[in-house]
Amino acid sequence: MLMVKIYLILLTALLSISCKKTAATPAQTNSFYKEVITADDRKTITPKEAKTYYINPKNKYEYRTGESDHYEYNYDVKGINAKGDSVFGNINIEGKYGAGILNTKNFRDTEINIEWIDHGKLKAIDKNGNEYNLVVD
Repeated sequence: MLMVKIYLILLTALLSISCKKTAATPAQTNSFYKEVITADDRKTITPKEAKTYYINPKNKYEYRTGESDHYEYNYDVKGINAKGDSVFGNINIEGKYGAGILNTKNFRDTEINIEWIDHGKLKAIDKNGNEYNLVVD
């Protein structure tokens, strides 16, 4: 009976230690790339981004930062809202998603989240749920 108690105590201790190890937070990797792009990202270029800042007049983007497979692009965009009103603005995008600012003749600095839907075409939504169809300008 004593051996069973010792065995159970050791088993409980080992399980407790192994559970704590698996529950521990994995080490965070310091990354040059942001997980989520915000509208404010287009206002400044960090020192790390400045090292890879690239302009190519043949392309539609205003500039690009980052490294292969992790580029962040800055574009001027134009389009229409759900009412058919013209909008224009500037966005940053990495991969399929990004964020930026839109303006109309009546409203300025509307923050949007964007998604590529086709080559040169984007779908945007603002904080109020208003949708915009955009193209790279």
